[in-house]
Amino acid sequence: MLLTRRLVRLYLGLVLYGTSTALQIRAGLGTGPWDVFHQGVAGRTGLSVGTVSVLTGACVLAAWIPLRQRPGLGTVSNVLVVGLSMDAALHLLPAAPEHPALRAALLVFGVVLNGAATGLYICARFGPGPRDGLMTGLHARTGRSVRLVRTGIELTVLAGGIALGGTAGIGTVLYALAIGPLAQFFLRRFALPEPQPRARARAEAEAEAGAAPEPGPAADPRPGAPEPASILPG
Repeated sequence: MLLTRRLVRLYLGLVLYGTSTALQIRAGLGTGPWDVFHQGVAGRTGLSVGTVSVLTGACVLAAWIPLRQRPGLGTVSNVLVVGLSMDAALHLLPAAPEHPALRAALLVFGVVLNGAATGLYICARFGPGPRDGLMTGLHARTGRSVRLVRTGIELTVLAGGIALGGTAGIGTVLYALAIGPLAQFFLRRFALPEPQPRARARAEAEAEAGAAPEPGPAADPRPGAPEPASILPG
């Protein structure tokens, strides 16, 4: 039963992720960095945005080999399902509305739906998306912080997408600011119970941590780990 619920969350999340990206594209006010890149490549090659997303995901997944990252079912599904869903949604959606308020509403709805989709597929626990694996792999190999590695990747991708003619704008800024808090919110809403052995191991680890001596006064109290919401599909 738990496996079925996880699979439903995985594939529903991936389909909604592709759909939410299509909504942002239709709004015409800018998308996240990777989708700016996908738009730019699509405009130059004549391929659909979804096809470019699939091909880009496959290329990024190939980069996992030297980084020694291990893909899961969610990783491979991410490569295929998001791009196919994106193309299907773009085919079904009407043309972009002319009124600025309607375009803004479409953008906001797309970003919120993207946060919900992210929460769904992460909670399924079937492995990260290919782009997230690239981020964590580079973090492990270089020793740089996850935040720094992710920022470097996304700025590079965004610059390349703009140079190729992708659409960046207020939607790009909104996505960057909102997707973290939104995904964090929906992660809590869609969380599934962990398998019993894993839950027991976590409880034991927390008990051991509680018995350990407290850090000295020189310890840095600031959190250093990235939020789960920093995870992007694809």
